[in-house]
Amino acid sequence: MKRYFCSFLLFLIASLFLTGIVQAQEKVIKMDFSSFLPPTDRVSIAFEAWAKEVEKKSNGRIKINFYPGATLTPGAQTYDSVVRGIIDLGSSSLAYTRGRFPMIELLDLPLGLRSAKLATRLSNEYYKKYATKEFSDSKIMFFSSHGPGLLFSRKPVKSLEDLKGMKVKCAAGATVDMLSALGAAPVPMSMGDTYDALQRGMLDGMLGPYAVLSTYRLGEVVKYSPENYRTAYFNTFFVAMNKDKWNSLPKDLQKTIEDINEQWIDKAGDPWDEEDNNGKKFMKQKGAIAPLSSAENARWASQVKPQFDKFVKEKATKGHPAAEALKWCQEWIQKNQK
Repeated sequence: MKRYFCSFLLFLIASLFLTGIVQAQEKVIKMDFSSFLPPTDRVSIAFEAWAKEVEKKSNGRIKINFYPGATLTPGAQTYDSVVRGIIDLGSSSLAYTRGRFPMIELLDLPLGLRSAKLATRLSNEYYKKYATKEFSDSKIMFFSSHGPGLLFSRKPVKSLEDLKGMKVKCAAGATVDMLSALGAAPVPMSMGDTYDALQRGMLDGMLGPYAVLSTYRLGEVVKYSPENYRTAYFNTFFVAMNKDKWNSLPKDLQKTIEDINEQWIDKAGDPWDEEDNNGKKFMKQKGAIAPLSSAENARWASQVKPQFDKFVKEKATKGHPAAEALKWCQEWIQKNQK
């Protein structure tokens, strides 16, 4: 009897030991998260904080290795790398994917939002209402949007007449159309090349959020801003997970992550606004802020209206509910922007 008891005890201990090994093996799910933003960027730091929050709330069952500065994937290849499973998680700008997500491109238009926090809220709510099918090949965690993209110039701009013919740096896409409508000469260019071009007089101005005046030190070479908020635009950034990776997660971990994502939507715009505040301080030290009059701001907004009409017409011919989506956006902004 004693022998049988000892055998049973050994069997029990072995079973518990093996169960512990299996649980230990299942405990940690490792993921690689790629971001093209530099490690010192406030937004990059916020994305890493999101990853740490996932690790914490999963009780260590998930481990996320965060790789900023495009060390795993270039920004232009990040979304495809997520879809193909080259990386588990990725973040980049939707500016790199123009033409791929037709309905989300409405957010590229000069909607006139005044903060990154508000733009981030709009991006996420708009995605859930109008653009989920476009991203069906990945699992979107959340979107984050930079602060209002405004005009900064080497000379004062007080009216459309002052802007006419000015060579202004912009990204490709909707900002080219916006500048053309306002009478400027758009010059698509990377942010990295902008400082020298402004310093050497190849450009008269640039479009961007206040943040770039300090982060790229562009406030040293542009001295004025008319704060054209009625025609402010914003760029949208995604955080996406490979769909197979998402589907492989236990349901309780999926719920944990989705709960964190909902909380993060309210936080994701804050780092952009903080960077904008730094840039605005930089501008005040180096140059001058001379906001357009209300009437002039309205003139600028009127000039870009055909851009919205063009978007609606082009998307409607392909069966997209563009008019409905634009109306929803405009009503959302009117309701939420004080």
